[in-house]
Amino acid sequence: MLRSQISTKATLVVVVLAASVGCQNNHEGIVPVSGTVTIDGKPLTVGQVRILAKDHRPAMGRIQPDGSFTMSCFELSDGAPMGTHLATVSAVESINERSNRWHAPKKYANKVSSDLWVTIDGPTEDLRIELTWAGCKESGTFVDKF
Repeated sequence: MLRSQISTKATLVVVVLAASVGCQNNHEGIVPVSGTVTIDGKPLTVGQVRILAKDHRPAMGRIQPDGSFTMSCFELSDGAPMGTHLATVSAVESINERSNRWHAPKKYANKVSSDLWVTIDGPTEDLRIELTWAGCKESGTFVDKF
């Protein structure tokens, strides 16, 4: 009887430990992140957000028609690395083989010229990325021909 109780308790401990290990995130420092992108106060309706961490792979999120996004780093919707990181927003769509339509200034799409920094200090559903046309030669959506 005593041996059976010990065996049952040991089995229970093993099951609980296995379940808790299986639920842990395999990618340390990655937390769920979602939010919105606006340009001059209005939702940006197309594009992609990238978070460029120094010691991690980039996290990416597709911008939805309402301006919302959810970041993915290793798996769909798993999030982004914690810390303060450079971000880029590429809001461009192809019109044809010789032209693209930009919905936000090109500077935000380039890691050299982007001045967007985000701080992720834990899971968040409210990361706000605010863009502006101010200071750019374009004042709104434009077509780039090449």
